[in-house]
Amino acid sequence: MTNSATEPNSALEGAGSRILVVEDEAALADGVARGLRAEGFEVEVAYDGLTGLDKARGTDIDLVILDIMLPGLNGYRVCRTLRAEGVGTPILMLTAKSGEYDEAEALDTGADDFLSKPFSFVVLVARVRALLRRSVDGKAQPLVIGDLMLDPLARTCSRAGQQVSLTTREYELLEALMRKPGQVVAKSELLDRVWGTDFEGDPNVVEVYVGYLRRKIDRPFGRNDIETVRGVGYRIKQDPTAP
Repeated sequence: MTNSATEPNSALEGAGSRILVVEDEAALADGVARGLRAEGFEVEVAYDGLTGLDKARGTDIDLVILDIMLPGLNGYRVCRTLRAEGVGTPILMLTAKSGEYDEAEALDTGADDFLSKPFSFVVLVARVRALLRRSVDGKAQPLVIGDLMLDPLARTCSRAGQQVSLTTREYELLEALMRKPGQVVAKSELLDRVWGTDFEGDPNVVEVYVGYLRRKIDRPFGRNDIETVRGVGYRIKQDPTAP
């Protein structure tokens, strides 16, 4: 963590939220905890994966900052276990590694964001606040189109009463479409929303993930609700009963 702390102000956005820091480097964990407390957050610290997993299951935790390289249970397994148990608490993963494959693995295990070490404390706090805002905004009514439902709070998906397991990318792509039922969502907008404005990979990744979604929420139920609008983007039918 680079030495770029902001001025303490308990009135700052997100103050009072309870954050769990799971990091085995004690100096880093304690430094992050001190900085976050100075920003007005309540902070708990765990120094290994098993303890972190146990604490993260608590309903009083609003956000988890989770290192990947942990003793006992690594961050990927902690995150995957929490999501499998239906824990929707926002997770910001930290790692000394870099590269798009590490980021992809972190996100696909259920993390909401990713930050490589060394990092600026200012950036860490900004990411924390953004995730907390998203979490609060997500505490809305479920998105429902016919028998397809997304629960933004629990980050779960179901169709015809059956749970459908989605990766983080798949969930965010489906959410982007369901928030605009019947409307064409441009491929560029989906890239920005799901993969980020700084994504430099192959834009055809959108087609790949649309295919994943169709195999999970359409084909098993005899539907064809996600439509391709050639040369523009995609839309999800506003009325799934329509031909």
